[in-house]
Amino acid sequence: MYTMQSWTCLFLIICSMQSVCHCCDWIRHHYGHLSSEYLSLLDQMGGDITEQDAPVFFPTLLYRHIDEAKFEDQVRFRNETIYQITKLFDGNMKAVTWDKKKLDDFLNILERQLENLNSCVSPAKKPERRLKRYFKELNRKVLRKMNYSAQAWELIRKETKRHLQRLDIFKAKITDHPDSSQKLRP
Repeated sequence: MYTMQSWTCLFLIICSMQSVCHCCDWIRHHYGHLSSEYLSLLDQMGGDITEQDAPVFFPTLLYRHIDEAKFEDQVRFRNETIYQITKLFDGNMKAVTWDKKKLDDFLNILERQLENLNSCVSPAKKPERRLKRYFKELNRKVLRKMNYSAQAWELIRKETKRHLQRLDIFKAKITDHPDSSQKLRP
């Protein structure tokens, strides 16, 4: 009886380790392809990116801080950033003049990235508060204040592109990180 429980426990541990290893491999080998796809769609779904600046400062210092963080924290940050972007695009988009198919494809790829990254991080750890605060301010000072206008959505598209490009630079550092082969979830 005891031996059967031991084998069951061992089997479950091995299965969970396979999921974690799959996640690390996914980040190294598949994230970049999807990333280039959604950056391309972001450009193609609308006209030229606006030159206007959003009234919320881009969190450059937060990105610098996370560059020096542990691998797991870097993956968690990437996950939270993509999650916050998907939340922004979940608002009132009636005024948007973008190509609807490309917008849907863009959001589907983001969701796919998010799903894969979610399997890489422990849900027990809390997300970065400053990042959440930044996206709340972006929502409040751009989308709500500008009544979800086409101009507001163009500013969101510009800020989204900045984040996704920064995550692309960040991705290169993650895949070269010495801990990128470590297990991420307990």
